[in-house]
Amino acid sequence: MPIFHAEDLKTKIAQIIRATGSSEVEALRVCTNLVEANLKGHDSHGAGMIPRYIESFQEGSLQPNQSIKITSDLGSMLVLDGQKGFGQIVGEEAIELGISRAKKLGSCIVSLSRAHHLGRIGHFAEMAAAEGLVSIHLVNVISAPVVAVWGGGIGRHGTNPFCIGVPIANREPFILDFATSRSAQGKMRVAHNAGKQVSPEFLIDQQGLPTTDPSVVVKPDAAGNLGALMPFGEHKGSGLAIACELLGGALTGSGTWKPPKIKKRAIWNGMLSILINPVSMSSKEQFDLETNSFIDWVYQSPANEAGVPVMLAGEPERKMMKLRLADGFEIDDKTWQDICETGKKVGVNLN
Repeated sequence: MPIFHAEDLKTKIAQIIRATGSSEVEALRVCTNLVEANLKGHDSHGAGMIPRYIESFQEGSLQPNQSIKITSDLGSMLVLDGQKGFGQIVGEEAIELGISRAKKLGSCIVSLSRAHHLGRIGHFAEMAAAEGLVSIHLVNVISAPVVAVWGGGIGRHGTNPFCIGVPIANREPFILDFATSRSAQGKMRVAHNAGKQVSPEFLIDQQGLPTTDPSVVVKPDAAGNLGALMPFGEHKGSGLAIACELLGGALTGSGTWKPPKIKKRAIWNGMLSILINPVSMSSKEQFDLETNSFIDWVYQSPANEAGVPVMLAGEPERKMMKLRLADGFEIDDKTWQDICETGKKVGVNLN
């Protein structure tokens, strides 16, 4: 598999985004976000998303050069419309506005609807944490209902990410970011493209039976049906996924899953974000003392496996990014071929 380095890959794929009519600044920001996901080990949210974005653009679902539209402004509560723009753009704009309000007012609730694929939600928690803010994000996904509810035998909603970010004084932040399915759908796409099988605990096929074939949630069968991912943590993960649907989808006005199925290539997200300035709830000294003392306590835990130290959420991504910035990273042949073929569709030759 070919090895890529971040800046070179970013330059290459930005040409494809630019070919949609996207401004040079927008294209670079979108691709910086995608490549950062690759760097942090989340290839499911990286450059491999480019073919899907172009398909969505060509069908008219993704609208380049959009910004958030404020539909309601109550100071510490903002209701925003992403206008089907690149999620990497409208998502950052929404969180930047929320950060500004939370720093001024102590907290801010941000409702974002109709954003195209927001990408790695941890990015928004990192933005808030860098400004000293705690943040909570609940997201729903309107694309294909590829996740079964606990006890169900067919997909009923999306992978519905949940994320929390907490700044820790003089340390890297705590960034908890996960799909409420046992795996992100994009990880199944990566496995499918690489010709790999997965654990049968992750998937059920179109008949509701466990399978190791990731293609069941990547390529529809002859009748147009997909299999489904399973929720993590049985009823607990399933309940959190439904909460993301109700709050990220229904409460924001972005919409929830319901029949008939949408037969488009768009990936639309609704996101409810809560941003809190911790100094508005307790003194900075007290917050820093408590967070640091607890993190110390966590790290003092003996490892249950020799040579595998205890790590906090966000730490594996930072370690991976350091390695991949230095050594580059692989993109499987099928994914790169798909990216190149997508480039040709819009007049860009990457070979």
